[in-house]
Amino acid sequence: MNIEDFRDYCLSIRGATESFPFGEDVLVFKVMNKMFAYGSLAPKNGEFRFSMKCDPERSVELRERYSGVIRGEHTASNLWNAVYLASDVPDNLIKELVQHSVDEVIKKLPKIKQAEYNKDAK
Repeated sequence: MNIEDFRDYCLSIRGATESFPFGEDVLVFKVMNKMFAYGSLAPKNGEFRFSMKCDPERSVELRERYSGVIRGEHTASNLWNAVYLASDVPDNLIKELVQHSVDEVIKKLPKIKQAEYNKDAK
């Protein structure tokens, strides 16, 4: 997946916004004002990678299965994975991981915020 397709998909998520809170070269995607994906616009070794929130058990499984999935940068837990966009990770799985990240963010919100987000889905 290229970075333009990744950006377009992230922005297609209901309520998603993009911003640069960590400087002009770190793109952050948020839903309900909470991050669900972030990454540098200065590719490392010519490759773009974005970190996304992930269930800890699934994080380990994905890292074992795909060389393009590593522990999220600047994180101290198994809650974030970094995914190389141009790697052995299929595009449809990258999209699934974006949605999974959004779902992980939403389920951690207070119940009233979850209801507000889910209300907008109808």
